[in-house]
Amino acid sequence: MLLFSLSCSKEPGLGGKATIKGKLTGRFYSDKQLTQLAGQSALGDENVYIIYGNDQTFYDDDISTSYDGTFEFKYLRPGKYVVFAYENCYPCASLQKEKLFEVEITSANQVFDLGEIILNKEQ
Repeated sequence: MLLFSLSCSKEPGLGGKATIKGKLTGRFYSDKQLTQLAGQSALGDENVYIIYGNDQTFYDDDISTSYDGTFEFKYLRPGKYVVFAYENCYPCASLQKEKLFEVEITSANQVFDLGEIILNKEQ
């Protein structure tokens, strides 16, 4: 009797028990040059994006923040991820840029907390 044991390495992505979470806070400016600070508050209903693995050509999933700026990407497998959100930028050509965070989930039940992420926003 011959038994085969195939070991499969799962790629980063959905299907696990790990979580990446954080909170978005906006630093609001009253001018396009982002020099006149008007205030700071939680960013509710703001999109946060995730890329599974190292291929940074396009995002794999997105989620909207809660009213208090919090977000969670759940059910992730161990592996490398990139989480990002957009902030206003001057003098960027598109007036926006990505704020990127590279994350590595190393255990099945890990909760990776990015903490508070401050994004510059035009009011």
